[in-house]
Amino acid sequence: MNGLKGEHSSAFWGFISVLRSQGALSPPLVMVENVPGWLYSNDGNDFRVTVQALNNLGYACDVFTLDARHFTPQSRLRVFLIGIKANAVGESLDVILERPKVLASDRLKNTVFSNRDLLWFPLEIPTPPPLRTNGLTDIIESLDNDDIRWWPEQEVKRHMAMMDSTHYQRVMELVDQDDISYRTFFRRRRKEAQRAEVRPDDIAGCLRTAVGGSGKQFLIQVGQGKIRMRTLTPREYARLQGVPDEFKIKADGVQALTGFGDAVCVPVIQWIAVHVLNPVVDQYALSSPLSYQTA
Repeated sequence: MNGLKGEHSSAFWGFISVLRSQGALSPPLVMVENVPGWLYSNDGNDFRVTVQALNNLGYACDVFTLDARHFTPQSRLRVFLIGIKANAVGESLDVILERPKVLASDRLKNTVFSNRDLLWFPLEIPTPPPLRTNGLTDIIESLDNDDIRWWPEQEVKRHMAMMDSTHYQRVMELVDQDDISYRTFFRRRRKEAQRAEVRPDDIAGCLRTAVGGSGKQFLIQVGQGKIRMRTLTPREYARLQGVPDEFKIKADGVQALTGFGDAVCVPVIQWIAVHVLNPVVDQYALSSPLSYQTA
């Protein structure tokens, strides 16, 4: 939340520097992805500066939100900004303001309206598939009961004691069921105390970099009179990001969790490519400037 002046924001300006250095050879189509906080960090000025930076390089922009939960059992809302160089005039800004909430939150619409003086290029974007309501169970790795990744009973009890009544009840309602259920939880600081907060559904929370006490996401296996807990595995992180099992994970545990937690969700990008980027390329006959240079 330190915004574009923060120590972790240098990548964007490096990106802009590369585009500027390419001049006429810069790509005709670019995409920038960020968390929803991008829309209101520094009172919305960071988002405005981002769009202005692309405008100054000749890119008119469109922006929309998309949640990974349309495609995988992970709640992961992200903002996508498209920059396009085309000899065409975009549709009315109403195209963005009238989009359904799955593509444009109220925050995004307010932000766009507040920056209507910038150079926009609204695109026709279809509604994505319905949000998933389950699927976490389907991506869980099967571990033996004596696998050392399962926490000892004392650690399980400690985390149960960290739950407030609502979250504790979510777990206890599943204990005596015949079926095994899975839930995810984070550890968070609430009122100067550490709390274990459990999701109420068969969906994972948003994956993050595995840095700090609240970075990792944990798993509860509950049912048949038992409660077990552990950290989600790198393979489970990969599956939640839409990465196929054929992809070999060579990094160690924490590094793998951090890499996947900071990545983009593969099927989200595939959907954007098919339904947004490729149609723009075809409609406006966009080609890489490098192809002309090669020719």
